[in-house]
Amino acid sequence: MFSDTAEYALRAVLYLAQHQGSGPHPAAEIAERLRVPANYLSKILHALALADVVQSSRGKRGGFELSRHPGEISLLSVVSVFDSIDARRRCLLGREECSDDRACPVHARWGKLGEEVARFVRETTLADLEQPTT
Repeated sequence: MFSDTAEYALRAVLYLAQHQGSGPHPAAEIAERLRVPANYLSKILHALALADVVQSSRGKRGGFELSRHPGEISLLSVVSVFDSIDARRRCLLGREECSDDRACPVHARWGKLGEEVARFVRETTLADLEQPTT
């Protein structure tokens, strides 16, 4: 549903949320724990820092941590740094013209699913995902 980049970003910020309060975490540590390429994750974390999702610190004990409490960071604020959340940006069947006026066979259902995904990422925070589901 999201690009690899956005998925890595989500995994990284969830890692930081789960380790909130334990100080900055180096990109290499996060990459190793998440089993993602360290250089790639470093670029992702820097983009998230520019978007004020995470903050970085330099030095021997430097690294990354969330810029705010996990309850104040929506999934949308993470994903939108890398991906568009516009569910209707392209046709699932690959048609060049697919709209409400000239819909493909899956247009209405796909649009509804996209709207649900957009609502989910808008309304869900990192803190919501830290909690065990019931």
